[in-house]
Amino acid sequence: MNATAEITAGPRAGRREWIGLAVLALPTLLLSLDISVLYLALPHLSTSLGADSTQQLWILDIYSFMLAGFLVTMGTLGDRIGRRKLLLAGAAAFGVASILAAYSVNPQMLIASRALLGIAGASLMPSTMALIRNMFGDPKQMGAAIGIWFACFMGGMTVGPLVGGLLLEHFWWGSAFLLGVPVMVLLLIVGPRLLPEYRDPNPGRLDLASVALSLAAILPAIYGLKELARTGVHAVPVAALIAGIAVGAVFVLRQRKLASPLLDLRLFANRSFSTAMGVMLMGGIVMAGTTLLSSLYLQTVQGLGPMNSGLWLLPQNIAMVVGSMTAPALARRFRPAYVIAAGLLIAGAGLVAHTQVPSVDGLPLLVTGLVLASFGIAFPMSLTMNLIMGSVAPEKAGSAASISQTSGEFGVAMGVAALGSLGTFVYRTQLPGELPAGLPADAADTAHQSITAALGAAHQLTGQFATDLVDAARTAFTSGLNVVAAVGATIFIALAVLSVAILRDSGRPTPQATPAGQDGEAEQAGDADLTAQRGADAPVLVSVD
Repeated sequence: MNATAEITAGPRAGRREWIGLAVLALPTLLLSLDISVLYLALPHLSTSLGADSTQQLWILDIYSFMLAGFLVTMGTLGDRIGRRKLLLAGAAAFGVASILAAYSVNPQMLIASRALLGIAGASLMPSTMALIRNMFGDPKQMGAAIGIWFACFMGGMTVGPLVGGLLLEHFWWGSAFLLGVPVMVLLLIVGPRLLPEYRDPNPGRLDLASVALSLAAILPAIYGLKELARTGVHAVPVAALIAGIAVGAVFVLRQRKLASPLLDLRLFANRSFSTAMGVMLMGGIVMAGTTLLSSLYLQTVQGLGPMNSGLWLLPQNIAMVVGSMTAPALARRFRPAYVIAAGLLIAGAGLVAHTQVPSVDGLPLLVTGLVLASFGIAFPMSLTMNLIMGSVAPEKAGSAASISQTSGEFGVAMGVAALGSLGTFVYRTQLPGELPAGLPADAADTAHQSITAALGAAHQLTGQFATDLVDAARTAFTSGLNVVAAVGATIFIALAVLSVAILRDSGRPTPQATPAGQDGEAEQAGDADLTAQRGADAPVLVSVD
């Protein structure tokens, strides 16, 4: 069976489909808002529940662990049982888990509730994207719909701190979790009326061994990357990462042998799919690492508090929303590959500006660079998703969506780990040359660990030594930010060239077969064209209203 298909100019969506997109925007907006709200609520809930530092990390991380681990399984499950059915089941589970989280009485209960939220979120994300693929057959409309979806996701990240601050100012910390309940109730009410059902009529048996292997591969790998970024190179995260890679190899070998694999590796045989996936992964890596170091720069070099730092990061989120809405409009006039390349070059220019950020009074240049980079990267992020969803047959939409979103989770984890480590390496390399002569050895050793440790050590000193140590640490850290930005700019420029070379003809619609039902002869011709395009044994997607 041919698992891939070129973007086909299908029937144009009508009012019902666009209203359905508004329904799908609800869980998308909520999932991203829920992530950003928690960062503000963490100090409050930690005090109320008595959570120690380790428990706080698990409260934050368990959601992303479960989300990444179950995306592949849930995407394929939606192809089998129906995307709307899985979406509504996930919405119900998310609502219940939100209530459990809001009324948790101890850290263990909150961690368990967050784990359930992650599993429920994994069922929501690929289902929304797969339904968009099925509802919008026209490539231009699908591009616009995906742009709106992406804008809603980033919009949730933007308004999350504002909504969270308002709630926490007037209510208790659990109110941050209860945001999801009315949204999911509304989705459960209107979803069956406005969203069509789609599923693969011949999905094959769900291989439970593959499910177990996918979890055993993804969870340790994500954990290892996060711990490497947080604590540096240690035996436990390295062993977890190696174990995840080893199990992942076993998972891949098993998928090659199964008639109905959990993850159809033949999707990667399509050049548009694999190239778009690579652009999305590398873009996520660069932006995650750059945003991490920029956030630390605001707090450690500029001396801003967490709230003010978050406010200075809002312009980049707004720029990404604007970019995600602009890209589909440009793609209707120019080839998607050229729009993707233009966005990557704009993002690269933003990172070039980042290479010039100084350690003193660098806030205007930093924010300008982030806005340019975020606006530009929104072009490939929204358009490559369009290429990914359009380059696979409709019955594989759930699998494709889950692969792309799993790739996004890995991109963030890898960006924080790899580029964060690069920034730390440059900091430690540059710091000895910046330290003042005669600085106490214990202060120098402490400062070598990180900029936060250096600032702590400076508080223990007096006079000029304290001032010089702070200046040295800030200068060394800024050098790390500059180097990471230079690496990111180089990657974006290379991706721009690669996108034009490989994706030049991707995203151009091909004629649709004559719609069935006009007359018998036209119906047979349409079936013949569809069979030739997908392969003689390709299943036809079932739509059940």
